[in-house]
Amino acid sequence: MTLTTNTARRPEGTPPASRSRRRLGDSQVLLRCSGIAGVLVALELLIRIDVIPRAWFPPVSEIWWRFLQGLGTSSFWGDLGNTLLGWSVGLGLATVLAVPAGMLIGSHPIPASAFRAIIEFLRPIPSVALIPLAVLLWGIDLQTKLFLVTFASFWPILFQALYGVQSVDPEQMQVTRVYRLGRWAAFRHVVMPSTAPYIATGLRISSSIALALSITAEIVVGAPGIGRSIMLAQASSATTDMYALILATGLLGWGLNSLFLRIEKAALHWHPSYRQEKR
Repeated sequence: MTLTTNTARRPEGTPPASRSRRRLGDSQVLLRCSGIAGVLVALELLIRIDVIPRAWFPPVSEIWWRFLQGLGTSSFWGDLGNTLLGWSVGLGLATVLAVPAGMLIGSHPIPASAFRAIIEFLRPIPSVALIPLAVLLWGIDLQTKLFLVTFASFWPILFQALYGVQSVDPEQMQVTRVYRLGRWAAFRHVVMPSTAPYIATGLRISSSIALALSITAEIVVGAPGIGRSIMLAQASSATTDMYALILATGLLGWGLNSLFLRIEKAALHWHPSYRQEKR
């Protein structure tokens, strides 16, 4: 009598789960693209039949065409460079200041109590309200834009770093003391891995805030960048140019947010929350 057993075969090629996830991702991208296309077509039709006055909103096709034309001009890339300069330097300064401060404040009740009143006083202040002070101190130079971007971007990173330190498992810290690990080893192997996802989230949130404040400073103060070009286009009644530049800011914000998401997932692929997303 011959006994036959069912031996598990190793799947060849792409696993079924991976194929289903890929199909799901493709369908989501298709739905998003179709939704955007539907809105753009509807706007184009409403403008063409004068439901939306052209004096307020030019046809979408003309806006896109003017945007594509602007990509071939040096002035557009110069404005883009000035905007990104204020965004990157301001966000970098906010990160350098907020991460150590948040981790220090969140690591012990004494600094948390000592700085609580100062934080609760400064955090609700809108960055736009500080524009007169910044102009008085630095005029309309780059320093004004950097101050506003840094101030607005500082708070999300600070609070995420603070919450990240407070979320460290006390049992893991107890293990480091049992094994007599030094403070640097405990910080490197326990505190920083627990805090990194929070800091990454704060950076992604602050990235959008930094871009908004950079363009706001350019519009209100007149600092060089895309925001000033939007203001000049509006003042000269170049409506199509104005909307083309607004389109550029939207695409820029979307691109930066997508970039931060990719960097975050790549840098924190070892974290349990990101491993669960891949399953």
